[in-house]
Amino acid sequence: MSVVETDRTQASGTKAAPGRARPSGPSWIGAILAGMVLPVLLLLLWQWASTNGTFSASQLPTPASVFEALLELIERGTFWGHVAISVQRVLTGFAIGASLGILIGSLVGLSPRTSRFLSPTIQALRAVPSLAWVPLLVLWMGIYEGPKVTLVAIGAFFPVFTTVASGFMHADRKLIEVGRAYGLKGHRLVTGILLPSAAPTVFAGLRLGLAQSWLFVVAAELIASSKGLGFLLIDSQNTSRTDILLLSIICLAVLGKTTDFILATIERRTLRWV
Repeated sequence: MSVVETDRTQASGTKAAPGRARPSGPSWIGAILAGMVLPVLLLLLWQWASTNGTFSASQLPTPASVFEALLELIERGTFWGHVAISVQRVLTGFAIGASLGILIGSLVGLSPRTSRFLSPTIQALRAVPSLAWVPLLVLWMGIYEGPKVTLVAIGAFFPVFTTVASGFMHADRKLIEVGRAYGLKGHRLVTGILLPSAAPTVFAGLRLGLAQSWLFVVAAELIASSKGLGFLLIDSQNTSRTDILLLSIICLAVLGKTTDFILATIERRTLRWV
């Protein structure tokens, strides 16, 4: 049993039961069916709007046309390359940005002096729009992968930093005292006490950071890219391929939801042990 569980058990005066079954939610099949209702309705609305004469075929292609565009890109052998490079950029930038967010957020959350020194500047930088970083990163790092991954890392950093710092600032001081009584200091105190107690807040920040990474990757792929869903989005606009443009948007939405689902699954399994 961890120090956090020991303290909570002693505070409640009851014996902990780590193996006790928790109430189960709705079945995963029911959850999937419920989640599919709105997408199906939107698909029907899209089909209706694209065929009733309100929009031309160049303005709003039918779902079938978008699916044909997908098959076209797959036959060319370019679709999976665009998907793979965007996923790589997002995951690499997210890993860097989230790690820095947890590290610096921990320092700010634990030390009021560090918070007074760092927080004003970090909060000011947070207000800078993503596209404002592009020319500076190109000037510093060139036009290859460096600035693209860095821009995604910037997008991931701020939500993680903010939530981790807030979670640590509002951590139960009694738990910290218990940890110190057990001889925990420094990183052992953070990993043994603070991270478990603030785990829900930390995971909320990670999920926000991951969502922000997908937003920033589109801006990142404006930097002299020849591959990626962001590039595909801009290229389809320039070539008036609205079907590919819509396909790019749908792919970004599906990939964003898929990665969020994976992180949410990790969150649920991790919180069972906290």
